[in-house]
Amino acid sequence: MNTDYEKIEKSAKVKNNARNTVVYILLGLWALMVLFPFYWMVLTSVKSYGSYNSEYIPKFFTLSPTLQNYIDAFTTVNLGQYFLNTIIFTVATTAIMLVVIVPAAFAFSRLEFRGKNLVFGLFLSLMMIPNELVIITNFTTITNLDLRNSFWGLILPSVTSVFYIYLLKENFAQIPDELYYAAKVDGTSDFKYLMRVMLPISKPTIITITILKVIECWNSYVWPRLITDDPAYYLVSNGIQEIRENGFGRENIPAMMAAVVVISVPLVVLFLIFRKKIMEGVARGGTKG
Repeated sequence: MNTDYEKIEKSAKVKNNARNTVVYILLGLWALMVLFPFYWMVLTSVKSYGSYNSEYIPKFFTLSPTLQNYIDAFTTVNLGQYFLNTIIFTVATTAIMLVVIVPAAFAFSRLEFRGKNLVFGLFLSLMMIPNELVIITNFTTITNLDLRNSFWGLILPSVTSVFYIYLLKENFAQIPDELYYAAKVDGTSDFKYLMRVMLPISKPTIITITILKVIECWNSYVWPRLITDDPAYYLVSNGIQEIRENGFGRENIPAMMAAVVVISVPLVVLFLIFRKKIMEGVARGGTKG
């Protein structure tokens, strides 16, 4: 009897190990496919201009790496100014967005007023509107306000998000009502309750929204490209496009790749640092009860 049980257990263990091996192999292949473009980008960025152009067959390594391409990326084009513009745009947009969406999410999750569900439903229906229509409307509005080629023109259309309000509202709704009623009995104002109770409890979701907005702003391309034609207000995404179009990027591919690496590194580092907070915040926002 024990022998049969041991055989069954051993057979199940072998099957489990085989299944895990197949899963790990598939995950490894998938990771290789995803990471290879980044490896190729970094590899190309450290190849010299002459070495890169002399390769009739691309090589997957280099024995003489150089940082000259990174120097060229900053000296040939105004990449430093693009970085500064992107930082200003990202920080200002994210900060203003938090000021807008936090009270909105609090109102929809905790306050009672006539037509709340109808208003929230209409608010969510805005997510069904194609982005192209929103861009056209925003472009007309910003142009009429004479805000083209300005930071306000870049920032204002991005200071709110229906999805982030919904995500934060669902997170706020998980906080027990008893805490709110107890705070009101003690004479706590709604603003103080929001700042001292709800925000600390919802910190993972707030961090997640902040990081996702930073990534969104950093990668923003269509709207900045549409609303600015003055290089003084270009963001890094527009700067890369300018590098490609002005002949420098087409002629010096390694320097172009160096510029892309420099632009990509901040987001990669940000995600690696806060990846657990992002997963935790999304899980809390998507789970109710």
